[in-house]
Amino acid sequence: MSVVIEVVSADFYHEADSHWGNRVAGDRDRYDDAAPDDLGSWPDHSRTGGVTMTELELGEDDDGGGDFAAVAYREEEYWDVYLLPVALTQDFKGLLHALRQQPSISGAIGMLAIGDDFFVIVRVYGDDVSLFLSDVTASVDWQVARDVLEYLDIDVPDDEDLDQVLPAGDMSVLADLGLDEMELGALAGDLDLYPDEVLASIAERIGFHQAFQRAVDAMG
Repeated sequence: MSVVIEVVSADFYHEADSHWGNRVAGDRDRYDDAAPDDLGSWPDHSRTGGVTMTELELGEDDDGGGDFAAVAYREEEYWDVYLLPVALTQDFKGLLHALRQQPSISGAIGMLAIGDDFFVIVRVYGDDVSLFLSDVTASVDWQVARDVLEYLDIDVPDDEDLDQVLPAGDMSVLADLGLDEMELGALAGDLDLYPDEVLASIAERIGFHQAFQRAVDAMG
């Protein structure tokens, strides 16, 4: 895993050539999103029992102020996307635990959006974790961002670095699905986009935009 902390340069801002998984018609429960075959290259480890997605429901009193955590995983030839409890937007360890319980032979992709500030992408398979934090300066105000940096063994930035967009983590976290390091860096550095808009764009590029949008729309 490559760990990167750098200023997003103007070189990131271009349209990268990418090949996305073709979308095919499917049943309503799968939201019609087909998964690319290359996800099957992830190792097939055994799973222990635990909380499943059907047991993770949003509580009536949850109020994340627009924050959300979602999980995407491949089941057979389709992508499934569900919202996780809002409390997991502030509980990094709990988020990792929830992602490890997903019923997929190819791991899970966690997506965390915090207000207007930043997003986190987590890719989990068993004990293998890849992380991407869109802006390390968020760690000054947000504990969950500090927890991500701690997991990456990266210090909270100094005051003189707080005026720069500094992504951190594995820039190639989704590269095998068609989103390369340059395009992810460009999306993270685009200050005109809100975190949920960036994640929606990522979902579209990878091939599960319809499922992602329906899950987010369920927030009301």
